[in-house]
Amino acid sequence: MDPKTLHYAPTHEWVHVEGDIATIGISKFAVDQLTDLIVIELPKIGSKVKSGKSFGEVESVKAVSDLYSPVGGEVVDVNAAVAADVQILAEDPYVKGWLIKVKLDNQADVAGLLSFADYSAKVADEAH
Repeated sequence: MDPKTLHYAPTHEWVHVEGDIATIGISKFAVDQLTDLIVIELPKIGSKVKSGKSFGEVESVKAVSDLYSPVGGEVVDVNAAVAADVQILAEDPYVKGWLIKVKLDNQADVAGLLSFADYSAKVADEAH
């Protein structure tokens, strides 16, 4: 996935939408900030996620961080490869490192997210 075509939450999660399915991951900036990932906890297929609410956790040597869903809906797929080996997320957060796929409850959730340009500006501000 091309990071420039994705939508972003202020909490560093990204979303790619095809039809009514949203693929969710975390940005390279977030992965780089966490450093040395150890383990990730993801929801089960069939779980409901709510926009702005935690759907799992990622643990690094620095901290345990919540993962927040940028959209609401039902989890229809979970990246078992990342759950088994979190280094996949560290190496490729946009293609192989996606986290979950959600059947959207409301397409309007996506409209409230940041564009790549807006997200990049936010990250630049945080880096200083």
